[in-house]
Amino acid sequence: MTLQGYNEVEAAGRSSRSAASLFIWATCAVLLFSGFAALGTWQIERRTWKLDLIARVEQRVHAPPALPPAPDHWAQVNAAADEYRHLRLTGIFLPEYETLVQATTTRGSGFWVLVPLRLQDGSVVLVNRGFIPPEGRDRMARATREAQHESTITGLLRMTEPAGGFLRRNDPAADRWYSRDVQAIAQARGLANVAPYFLDADADTTPAHGADGPAVPVGGLTVIAFHNNHLVYAITWYALALMVAAAAWRVGREESRQRHRDNAPQDGIDERRGAATQD
Repeated sequence: MTLQGYNEVEAAGRSSRSAASLFIWATCAVLLFSGFAALGTWQIERRTWKLDLIARVEQRVHAPPALPPAPDHWAQVNAAADEYRHLRLTGIFLPEYETLVQATTTRGSGFWVLVPLRLQDGSVVLVNRGFIPPEGRDRMARATREAQHESTITGLLRMTEPAGGFLRRNDPAADRWYSRDVQAIAQARGLANVAPYFLDADADTTPAHGADGPAVPVGGLTVIAFHNNHLVYAITWYALALMVAAAAWRVGREESRQRHRDNAPQDGIDERRGAATQD
């Protein structure tokens, strides 16, 4: 018996699906298609939002330095509207309250140097003066004992980093810091009226050289990077939706053919089925 004959006999041996099973299958297909398509559309919307955010941040970073938010506006400071704003601060550094926060940068592992700056209105802003390597800790301790004179510094507004670093919690009692948690550092140092953000100092606001080599800390190391894989995600979700649609079309086509076979005259098929049995 030929392969075509076997296929015809096999097709004749199957029966079309019941209306209930077809309804359940079609409902699942519609739900999956709608869900995947909705996720793809959501990723397109997220991509539009992300591109707008990147454009706004770029504008903030390269804008002329502005005055910092006044204390009565601190409650309204948030990441969406204020992070990476370019600010200019004028005040007196309080180096005796310096805090070293562990950091990993393009220069290697070391510490961020956070020094409070008391502004003219009496409020305090933590300033990240920049990065130092581990061997620079003692030198930095000497270098930050600045004269009590007014300083002006520019940099980028950054939001506080509560709770610590990845899998490592801040330990104020042991003076071990893994994130720039403004509130926790202020409490540990006994500082009051502290802004809910800190400032990443620009590179050009730190000395070019020190007495015994390159100056530390090194400012201007703020990493501004936004992951933008939304287009890839959108294509993936839309591809899954198309796969569901293709599968539904194929099942529908096979079901239509099967129903056509069920309604066709059976004599010829019965004869071939008998011949197949004899073989």
